[in-house]
Amino acid sequence: MMPPDVATPAALGGLALGYALGSIPFGLILTRFAGLGDVRAIGSGNIGATNVLRTGRKGLAAATLLGDALKGTAAVLIARQFLGEGPALAAGLGAFLGHLFPVWLGFKGGKGVATFIGVLLAFSPPALAAFAAIWLGLAFALKYSSLAALAASAATPLVLWALGAPTQALLFLLLGLLLWWKHAPNIRRLVAGSEGRIGQKG
Repeated sequence: MMPPDVATPAALGGLALGYALGSIPFGLILTRFAGLGDVRAIGSGNIGATNVLRTGRKGLAAATLLGDALKGTAAVLIARQFLGEGPALAAGLGAFLGHLFPVWLGFKGGKGVATFIGVLLAFSPPALAAFAAIWLGLAFALKYSSLAALAASAATPLVLWALGAPTQALLFLLLGLLLWWKHAPNIRRLVAGSEGRIGQKG
């Protein structure tokens, strides 16, 4: 059942708040401050933590992952505190859309894995634990960040449904579909055997 405040002006406020926070490009900002230039010029051209890792700077990659995740968490928690549960759902969607399509970068952003994680943390730590277990297991075994993320994101709506959170499951079904769409080039490279592995420099 949908929260009663999921389609209200407050929800639009939550969506806007989430988009504003989600559109902060931490990977680009941090690599530029570190004197590494534009991270979009290396590897996959993505602004996310996996591509930042290809610079060889693990600390910057970790900081990017943390920033991209926590902006999603912050959006949901702020919206929930001041606007309600429906606007919190909208804020989670907004944060994800902001990361994927930031106005500051001509609507060309990241692929959303870290922000997906951050939004999931705000809604369901147990579901995040399941996501992490799947991601870590596959990433350790196969060394493909994209494949691990795709599998974990596909499982997330099912986990949320099993935990008795159908509304959140629907939200993460939508986020997962967007994540898979943004990973279409990765999927093609995985099929072709040319996808970059974790730790591989650009």
